[in-house]
Amino acid sequence: MTSAPSHTCHHGRRGEGCQECKARLFSVCAALTSDELDELEALSRPIGLAPRQTLFAQDDEATAVYNVTDGAIRLSRLLPDGRRHVMGFALTGDFLGLALPERFGVTAEALGQTTLCRFERGAFRALVADKPHLLQRLHERAGYELTLAQDQMMLLGRRTAEEKVALFLVGLRLRYLRIGHDSITLELPMGRQDIADHLGLTIETVSRMLTRFDRERIVLIVPGGVRLLDPARLDRLAAG
Repeated sequence: MTSAPSHTCHHGRRGEGCQECKARLFSVCAALTSDELDELEALSRPIGLAPRQTLFAQDDEATAVYNVTDGAIRLSRLLPDGRRHVMGFALTGDFLGLALPERFGVTAEALGQTTLCRFERGAFRALVADKPHLLQRLHERAGYELTLAQDQMMLLGRRTAEEKVALFLVGLRLRYLRIGHDSITLELPMGRQDIADHLGLTIETVSRMLTRFDRERIVLIVPGGVRLLDPARLDRLAAG
């Protein structure tokens, strides 16, 4: 029996292109049929970033939309007093640039080797306008991002340093679970200074909290992250 011909990526990439993209099942692309994925792929341009390379800077014109297909991106904002605040971290499957403002409100930098798909904003909007089910997924994504923003506000609210760090780890674990990373080892592509700037703490405080969690056998600090030894206790700490 003759096998069906394989799909040819519009960009000359090996394999099935969008069909085999590991981010597809976790992103808005999951709402598309095979033919619609072909349309989306025709609009996309794959890009790669080296660690610490900037994707776009705060106040740059927002001419494109990006989908993280592998790796992690730090999203930061420079405050008027010169301090940096880390707004959050984009992981596999996350879209960047979907908001309406014509200029980016944050700087996006790769935390490690990262790959993304880039879509011209006008072409992407036209595709979305023609596909109500994709628009619905984008609304769902917007709701998810709003939840993350609300969690960030809660993190910076009236919580102890211990609760903030615990809640950060729990939240990151839930995000990893959402994209199929079910492991007791929690990868931390961001540095402790990034975590501190995200939580409104000092790097010394973040290091002290992680060391305490390690000493109390809640987590085990390992290269590149932490291993969860007592997730239930971490949940209780996060709950305050």
